[in-house]
Amino acid sequence: MYIFAYYLHIYASTTAIPPFLIMNRTKRLLEIRNLIKNNKISNQDELLKKLITNGFNYTQATLSRDLKFLKIGKIADEEKGHIYVLPDDYTDEQLKDDEIKEAVSRGFLSLDYSGNMAVIKTLPGFASGIAYRIDRMKLFEVLGTIAGDDTILIIARDGISRQDLHRVLTSAIPADENR
Repeated sequence: MYIFAYYLHIYASTTAIPPFLIMNRTKRLLEIRNLIKNNKISNQDELLKKLITNGFNYTQATLSRDLKFLKIGKIADEEKGHIYVLPDDYTDEQLKDDEIKEAVSRGFLSLDYSGNMAVIKTLPGFASGIAYRIDRMKLFEVLGTIAGDDTILIIARDGISRQDLHRVLTSAIPADENR
């Protein structure tokens, strides 16, 4: 919450926004945080309806800007596919490794190589979660990842063999017995 207040203060002090609008924006942002924290919300339309029901006059464009400002993310959910989460709600302490492994194994489709790069194909929406897991492992062999919606590009460090890269990536992506 302190981080939120700090960024709101910085934003307000660098823009020419009248104080009464800042207070309205603060109330809007706090309401968004409250709704996301207490509900499983899967898209902007659903969130927008809840905000309007709670008395906030909102447009989709304003909501998009507010979500970006709050750094709201999405994670996989059993019931709704993907749901919004607050940045402080998915810290390393709160993510259980087994849950990540399970989500990764459900979304993983294939792994292929070219030179010092690997390409992982996933189900739509799973690439960022798998890339997050690989990045979180801080593997020496992996220089970096770039994730799209259903594809991840992994770049290996110089001098890392394809076999070494394959070994560490397969340890990051658990096998699914159903495949």
